[in-house]
Amino acid sequence: MQTTTETTLYKDLILNSKGYFGEYGGMFIPEVIRPNMEALTATFEACKNDESFIAELQEAYRTFSGRPTPLTPLHNLSKELGGAQIFLKREGLNHTGAHKINHCLGQVLLAKKQGKKRIIAETGAGQHGYATAAVCARYGMECIVYMGKKDYERQRPNVFWMETLGAKVIPVMDGSQTLNDAVIAAFKDLITHPEESHYLLGSAVGPHPFPLLNTYFQKIVGEEIKEQILNQLGQLPDKCLACVGGGSNALGMFFEFLDDEKVELIGVEAGGKSHLSGEHAAKINYGKKGIFEGYYSYFLQDDDGNIEPTHSVSAGLDYCGVSPILAYLYDNKRVQFTNASDTNTLNAVKKLAETEGIILALESAHALSYAIEIAPTLDKDKVIVVNGSGRGEKDLFITMSHFQKDSLDTFMRNHLGDE
Repeated sequence: MQTTTETTLYKDLILNSKGYFGEYGGMFIPEVIRPNMEALTATFEACKNDESFIAELQEAYRTFSGRPTPLTPLHNLSKELGGAQIFLKREGLNHTGAHKINHCLGQVLLAKKQGKKRIIAETGAGQHGYATAAVCARYGMECIVYMGKKDYERQRPNVFWMETLGAKVIPVMDGSQTLNDAVIAAFKDLITHPEESHYLLGSAVGPHPFPLLNTYFQKIVGEEIKEQILNQLGQLPDKCLACVGGGSNALGMFFEFLDDEKVELIGVEAGGKSHLSGEHAAKINYGKKGIFEGYYSYFLQDDDGNIEPTHSVSAGLDYCGVSPILAYLYDNKRVQFTNASDTNTLNAVKKLAETEGIILALESAHALSYAIEIAPTLDKDKVIVVNGSGRGEKDLFITMSHFQKDSLDTFMRNHLGDE
């Protein structure tokens, strides 16, 4: 891809990419799975312009996932803050509770085109695994989900739902036992079973074509936001905010607005406990360029290139890298980045629940936290849209341990006593 100029149309550049976004991206993979990636790329390139495939995908979005999701004005919160109008895109109202089902449907339909019957996935917060399990059940696919042991324990509701849907959930005991390790385990499975398997990677990261195809399947989010905000207000938003782990929900929101220069696009990473190594997951703010898990981008790593530990109160944002597409857009100053702390994120969950009756996922609450911070500094005619990429029921044991620790301890004692 060429260096950006003032007349660059980002959407066309990204969709026509052959795997690199500026210097980022690539396909740094073992030769045994290169045929898988090349075949997937060819299938995707054929299907993305195929009217019958697009119609099947749109029908699945509508009748299985429940699209379109609403764009909800947060009147009470906006009034209390006294500044900009805040709107929330309600991706948590998708079937399985998050935006993840968008690319799960797309990838399973691609796998179906290839005649694959076995789906491998990784998951952190569990939303991607849950969505994968649901879509696999719908289309009759075998489903294996890798999940770091730490996430396996702190996201038990989603583990239960995945297993109920027929998925085999495998806790990963290696490394820090989080999302990074689950991704590595999933790639190892693909290397062992390359012929019969499709790796349904859960974000806009990894080797080509995953960043591109997941962005393609997620862009429905921004397309709906644009149509909805124009219908409701007759104008585009001034700022679009999304949390960033790998980048799937951020790119899904941002993509439609990339060529609308007046719309400010802001990614909010996990600021965690502090800026110290191992206490956050802010790749753009504190990472270094390098190659990991098949692609070149920003990663949290030490001076020797070793991947550093990460932390976030949310299980879905503690990934060590960021989408090569977002890295490219950041370098070209089209997307800005900031981060939100664990404390401010938890406060945002509570504030939204009390003012609007909506319980937001901890991942999405990072973006809401930043909206709460900046809204009072803006005029009342300004419009902020936050991508609510998921709902918060899955975070029960995390949020309850912060908000009602005594009640949680009592519940656990009583439950264990019944056993």
